[in-house]
Amino acid sequence: MGNNGELLISGKDGVYRIKVSGRATFDCAPPLRDLAKTLASEKFDGIKIDLKACEWMDSTFMGVLAMLGLRAKAVGAPMEICAADEQNKSLLAGLGLKKLFIFTENALDEEDSSAEWQTGNQETVKMAEGAQTVLEAHKTLMDVDEENVQKFETVVNLVQQDIDRMNGDNQ
Repeated sequence: MGNNGELLISGKDGVYRIKVSGRATFDCAPPLRDLAKTLASEKFDGIKIDLKACEWMDSTFMGVLAMLGLRAKAVGAPMEICAADEQNKSLLAGLGLKKLFIFTENALDEEDSSAEWQTGNQETVKMAEGAQTVLEAHKTLMDVDEENVQKFETVVNLVQQDIDRMNGDNQ
């Protein structure tokens, strides 16, 4: 599929800029999950996510955005969702995530020559890492809005069982 999601990530002067293009799914979520983990112990001034070229997002990807949003809120840094179309705004609103983000109309300036863009794609996400990302993303969605518990409880339970199986849980 040519429209698989792609990420470009830049961190400069305490602000992280992320451009999302194509279909943003669990396949392209691990680099953002890693960023969220890094930011748990790092001071930063803001996160800007450009969704201008984003065609669609799945719940895992939105859960990882929520992780970033919660990290930003915890340190009092703004997290902007830039240039999202109505469909993507509605997807985020449907999961109760609007309260985590500031929505702005302007796309990130692609000519920002000072930004060092790095591609956030991994050729193949290891199955276990993918499952862990799905699990953490959906748990985050359930934490952010209790209406999501009903929507994702089954997903979380099934993914947890998969992870336990992959780890050969010897309980």
